[in-house]
Amino acid sequence: MWVRRFHPAPGGARRLVCLPHAGGSASFYFPVSRSLSPGVEVLSIQYPGRQDRRHEKCIGDVHQLAREVFTVLRPWLGEPVAIFGHSMGASVGFELARLIEQDGGTAAHLFASGRRAPSQARHETVHLLDDEGLLADVRKLSGTNSAVLGDPEMLRAALPAIRSDYRAAETYAYRPGPPLNCPITVFTGDADPKTTVEEARAWSTHTTGPFDLKVYPGGHFFLAEHQPAVLRAISTALSAAPAV
Repeated sequence: MWVRRFHPAPGGARRLVCLPHAGGSASFYFPVSRSLSPGVEVLSIQYPGRQDRRHEKCIGDVHQLAREVFTVLRPWLGEPVAIFGHSMGASVGFELARLIEQDGGTAAHLFASGRRAPSQARHETVHLLDDEGLLADVRKLSGTNSAVLGDPEMLRAALPAIRSDYRAAETYAYRPGPPLNCPITVFTGDADPKTTVEEARAWSTHTTGPFDLKVYPGGHFFLAEHQPAVLRAISTALSAAPAV
């Protein structure tokens, strides 16, 4: 099952699709769903290859992930949905928003967190390192629950998904095309090794709509320290959008 609705909302609630980072899972957004409910219903995406989907084949390509998510979200796309993605999830979110608009739909808002703009390429090869090298990068970013990193059995189960996601994130190639029409809000940490503030600001070139950049103290997972401020920004932006 791709879509998790931790706090189903009554009719008329705005919807926010949440896309995990590399190695992440739908449960990462449980606190977000709880905080935004009932005014906003979070549709949290569970990629294959992890947790209860661990026996399914991982998808190591951002474009394919976006197509799969677009397909499973069709029942909800009769009305505009907002999209939030952190790190790799921001790239998936951008491609998802493109697919929605190409299909004649509307993305209410794109929130991109901890990720450089699609047009800002870097040569990254962490996904080619051995297990210890890969895990060293994960530890440096503090992106995976410490309980997983300290448990050899859980770690063995998580490694294939982590490597596949890193491959997807690092090999993602932007395909030039028309900019989005929806508003884009970008969240970034001022000491994120994966993106500079200027690389984050370059998201402004990917929309004809309003753009906002919010910079917080911290590294790649600045969200952990600044979640209340980020959620306030999301709530404010969504409250300005028409309800479904």
